[in-house]
Amino acid sequence: MKKIVLITGIFITGLFSSCNNFDDALESQAVSSLEESTVFSNLDLTKGAVDGIKIPFGETNSYRGRFLPWYGFNTDSEWYNSSETAGDKSDLCVYDAKPNNTEMNTANNAWAMMYQGIERANLCIRGIRTYGNPAAGNEMGYLLGEALTLRAIYYADLVKAWGDVPARFEPINSQTLFAAKSSRDLIYKQLIQDLGEASDLVPWPNGNAATTNVQRINKAFVKGLRARLALVASGFQQYPDGIRRSNDPDLSVANMYALALSECTSVIQSGSAHLEPSFETFWRKYNQENTAAGGESLWELPFGAGRGRMLFTFAVNHTSIDQFQANGSNRGGVAGPLPHVFYDYDVADSRRNVTCVPYRYGTASNTVLTNGFPTAKQTLVGLNRWYFGKYRYEWMTRRVISTNDDGVNKIYMRYAEVLLMAAEAANELQGPAAAAPYLKEIRRRAFDPSLHAVKVDAYVDALASKEAMLNAIIEENKFEFTGEMERKQALIRWNLLGTKLTEAKAKMVQLQQRTGNYADVATTLYFKYDTDNVSLIVYGLNHGETTNPGAAYTAFSWNNLTDAKINGLVKAGADPDNRQFWPIWQVFLDGSNGLLVNDYGY
Repeated sequence: MKKIVLITGIFITGLFSSCNNFDDALESQAVSSLEESTVFSNLDLTKGAVDGIKIPFGETNSYRGRFLPWYGFNTDSEWYNSSETAGDKSDLCVYDAKPNNTEMNTANNAWAMMYQGIERANLCIRGIRTYGNPAAGNEMGYLLGEALTLRAIYYADLVKAWGDVPARFEPINSQTLFAAKSSRDLIYKQLIQDLGEASDLVPWPNGNAATTNVQRINKAFVKGLRARLALVASGFQQYPDGIRRSNDPDLSVANMYALALSECTSVIQSGSAHLEPSFETFWRKYNQENTAAGGESLWELPFGAGRGRMLFTFAVNHTSIDQFQANGSNRGGVAGPLPHVFYDYDVADSRRNVTCVPYRYGTASNTVLTNGFPTAKQTLVGLNRWYFGKYRYEWMTRRVISTNDDGVNKIYMRYAEVLLMAAEAANELQGPAAAAPYLKEIRRRAFDPSLHAVKVDAYVDALASKEAMLNAIIEENKFEFTGEMERKQALIRWNLLGTKLTEAKAKMVQLQQRTGNYADVATTLYFKYDTDNVSLIVYGLNHGETTNPGAAYTAFSWNNLTDAKINGLVKAGADPDNRQFWPIWQVFLDGSNGLLVNDYGY
C-alpha cells in the first residue's frame, strides 16, 4: 500500500521565477538561513525538509499536469492520439512548440516547479552538510544522499526537455537571483559527481526503513540513474552549434560507457532488484500500487491519492464512469502506441498485449450493474487509435473517485532499463558476446520457456557484430518501454530521432496500404464477447488472420488509418532533429532580466 508522507518542512522558500517578488524573496531567504542551524541539527525537521523537496512534483502545472502528460511524444512507437489536430497541445508533441504555448506559458509551469524543487534541495544540501554531520550509515547521511538525488532528478528532466539551462547548485542570494544558461556538459558532470556521492550514502533496497519502499531513494536507483545520465551525456544531442556528441573529454564515450557499465553491473550483482517473472504481473502490481522495494521498480515519483494523472492521461480509455472507475468521463487514452507497433512485436512476445490495447470501455449501462456500479463493455476503436495497456483502471485495487487525478505513481526507472543499459555499454566496450547475457535476460521474461531456444538463445547468439547487437538493443528498448515516455531521449542520444520518425511514417503507410511487412494484416476484425459479457474475444489482429471465423462473430472495419493521421506524427515542415528540445517559455524569458534566450532557431 502506498505510504503518504506528511510534509513538515514548511520553512523552505521556493524559487522565484521572475523579478516581481524580489524583496519578498530575499526577506524569506534571510529567515530561512537564520533557521538552518535549528532545522538541520534536528533529524525529524531535516526529514520534513527533504520530503519538502518532492512537493513541486505534484503541483498542478508541474510534473502532475504538464511535464509527465506531454514530454516524450512523438516517437517511432508512441504519440499523442490527437496529433493531427492543430493546437497548442499537439504542438508540444509534433515538434512545433512555441515560447507562448498556452499549455505551458505560465509562471507556475514545470520549469518553475523544477527550479523550486532544486532550490529546496540546495537549502537542504547546504544545511545538512553544515549542521547535520552526515556520513555513510547514519540517517543524516541518507537524507543528504536523498536530497542530492532528488536535485539530480529535477536537473536531469530540465536538461532532457530544454537542453542548456541555468545551473544552480547553491541557494539563491541577491547576486544570483537572475542567471543565464549554463552548458549542459557542466550540469551533467555535477550530477554524475553528486550521484556518486549519493550512492555511498544511501543503502540498497531494503537496507534501512526508508528503502523498503520505492517512493524513497535507494542505491540501486542512484546507480541506475547515474548510468542513464552517463549514456545521455556522452550521446548525440542538439547543441546550439548542431547535433553532436559532447566535446568535453570527461564525457567521452569511453569514459561514460565504462561508468555506465560499472554502475549497472554493480546493481545486477547486488541482487537487490530483479525482473518480475511475468511482464503482465509487473504492470498489474504497478496499477495495484504495490510500492515494496526489492523488485523491478527502482524508484517511483510519488503522488498522493488525490494527485497525479498517470492513468487519467495514459490508461486504456473509459468513456464514462463505470464498474472500474469514478474518475470521470473520457478518462485515459490521451496517448498511445503507433498503429503499426502491435504488428512489429513477435506474436509470441508477452509484452505485446500488455502494451498495445485496441479497445476502450464504452458508455456504461445504468440498467446492467456490476458490484452496484454501471457496467461498461470493451469496444473496438479503430486501427488509427490504440491505447497503452500498461496503465489500467481495471487493474487497480481501489476505485478512483477524484475528477482530475488518480494518485498512481510515475515509474521513473525499473530494473529492465539497467539490463539494457548494461547490454549497450558492454557491447560498445567489449563486443556483442559481453552484451548477450543482459539482452537474453530481458527476452527470457518476454517469451515462454518453450521458446527460449529459438527466441532467446538463437536470436541473441546470431548478433555477431557490434552494429547488429546495438540495433537489436534499440529494438528491444522499443518493445520493452513503449508507453513509458523514455524512448524520445534514447532516440536523441542514438542520433536516430528524425530517422526513426521517418521510418515510422513509412511503416504506417505500408500498414494503411497493406504492403510490405503488413501485407497480411486484416482489413476486417471479428469479435464476440466472452462469458463475462464485458471482455472482447477478437479474431483478425494477428498477421494472417484474414478469414471470417463464423457466424458467432461480428465484423468490424479495421481500415481507418488516414493520410492526415499518419502525417500528424510530425508537423508539416518541422524537422525533429532541429527541435529536440522545447523552447524556454516566454514568461521565463520575460522574467530573466534579459539573461535567458532561446537557441535552435526559436
